[in-house]
Amino acid sequence: MEENGIRLTFPGMFNETLRKFGSRPAYAFVGEDPRTYETVNNEIRALMAFEEKIGICPGDKVAILSLNMPNWGVAYFSTTFMGAVAVPILPDFSNKEVANVLEHSGAKAIFISNSLLCKIEGYKSEELKTVILIEDYSLIHSEKGSGKFDSSAIPVKKYEVEEEDLASIIYTSGTTGHSKGVMLTHKNISFNALKGRNIQWIDENDRFLSVLPLSHTYENTLGLILPMLCGSCVYYLRKPPTPSVLLPALAEIKPTMMLTVPLIIEKIFFNKIMPTFREKLILKLLYKIPFLRKKLNAAAGKKLLKTFGGKLKFYGIGGAKLNKAVEKFLIEAKFPYAIGYGLTETAPLLAGSNPQKAVFESTGPAIDGIELIINNPDKNTGEGEIWARGQNVMKGYYREPEMTKDVLTDDGWFKTGDLGTLDRNNNLYIKGRLKNMIVGASGENIYPEEIESIINNFRFVLDSLVVQQKGKLVALVHVNMEELEKKYQTLKQDMTRQVEDKVDELLYELQQYVNSQVNKFSQIQKVVLQPVPFQKTATLKIKRFLYT
Repeated sequence: MEENGIRLTFPGMFNETLRKFGSRPAYAFVGEDPRTYETVNNEIRALMAFEEKIGICPGDKVAILSLNMPNWGVAYFSTTFMGAVAVPILPDFSNKEVANVLEHSGAKAIFISNSLLCKIEGYKSEELKTVILIEDYSLIHSEKGSGKFDSSAIPVKKYEVEEEDLASIIYTSGTTGHSKGVMLTHKNISFNALKGRNIQWIDENDRFLSVLPLSHTYENTLGLILPMLCGSCVYYLRKPPTPSVLLPALAEIKPTMMLTVPLIIEKIFFNKIMPTFREKLILKLLYKIPFLRKKLNAAAGKKLLKTFGGKLKFYGIGGAKLNKAVEKFLIEAKFPYAIGYGLTETAPLLAGSNPQKAVFESTGPAIDGIELIINNPDKNTGEGEIWARGQNVMKGYYREPEMTKDVLTDDGWFKTGDLGTLDRNNNLYIKGRLKNMIVGASGENIYPEEIESIINNFRFVLDSLVVQQKGKLVALVHVNMEELEKKYQTLKQDMTRQVEDKVDELLYELQQYVNSQVNKFSQIQKVVLQPVPFQKTATLKIKRFLYT
């Protein structure tokens, strides 16, 4: 399969970018001058020569355990350009999870960033022969002796990479607890990136600010491959994206494109925007009048856009369901948000739209070249499991033929495990995960994600999880104690007791509020305080299996 005469392989597409945009900026840390595509190409070729020297051959697995940086992409491309297979590992994986991935994939070498060396401390394996520090490509350990990276070297061999060749094995950090190795080909990922460009036009003048881990398929395809084939520039942060790091970076880079998860914009809305409308009584009253609320939200939207650097034209949100109240605000604020839907197994994008075509509570329609159906829909609600088919569907789970058979049909349909509906315009609406769905006493379908969305709108709530315990619906709630204490700090005497009373009061109020908003069989019978933050995946979804 060729797109405009270009083969859907990473080297094929990179060479085309080199031809058109060789002198354009490609990658940089915020605050530093970007390397051009020509410079990056020389570095990739030198690293391929180095990988040859340490014995990497086509088909070998090469792991990347690193924080986001320009060298991440160079390591990824040098590996895949020579027909070897990249195995990106999420930086927040535990030592045990990292060991499992290295063991299961049979990685022969690993690129690792300095701060993550502790993750492989004490790890021994017959297969892993080489450890390379990603910051400067120096050898930490090699059975091949003491080869040195030479920035002027070029590879000895010529490599022919095919579209169906394996490019990457990505280990999912699912909410179910079992990491599976998803096998994605050059064509799977390239096809998906190209189709992403049909949703939103991107070119060499665009600037991406990367805040999600490159080892996650969402950032990998849409934040690395897509900008590469458009000749865009990607900027990386040297520290985690806390407000004190992010705000000056936004002001400096003025990104036009950002890919994020719901939690980031939800935090901004609940911690920064909503309190300004609650502080003064007059604003609180005005905000209740729909016409004036829209005016206030539009003004807040202008301010928000300025905070993001003022040039943003696409703020992508994916990886989890966006809170309804936050989305309503984004629409009224005229903020250029867009929601996408996908899975690691589909490289990842399945559905999405651009900010001009956003549909409230929907992920938009299937992307070009991909079929989406609702399998066996419920006659009354139209709900059923979402199935997908297209050139982006994975080859299967690495070394797991039985698991692969469970999710891939003989005629190419991938069973997503997500429940949804399609409207008459083919816009997709996600209801929740099939595995998370709770069946009520009379057989009703209860979607915990929908109840959690209501809980998370409540003041002082940071996060929540709805589970079934002994046939009853229970909400585990993580509360912003700092804000609560600040609000009641006037109660000086016996502060702890007072705050405890206020928490009990809050949880009782919360239960009444939620039960007034949901149907009879989705009523919460008990609210329990979750004292510490929930453990989360890379896209900041709660790891449900730890709490159910």
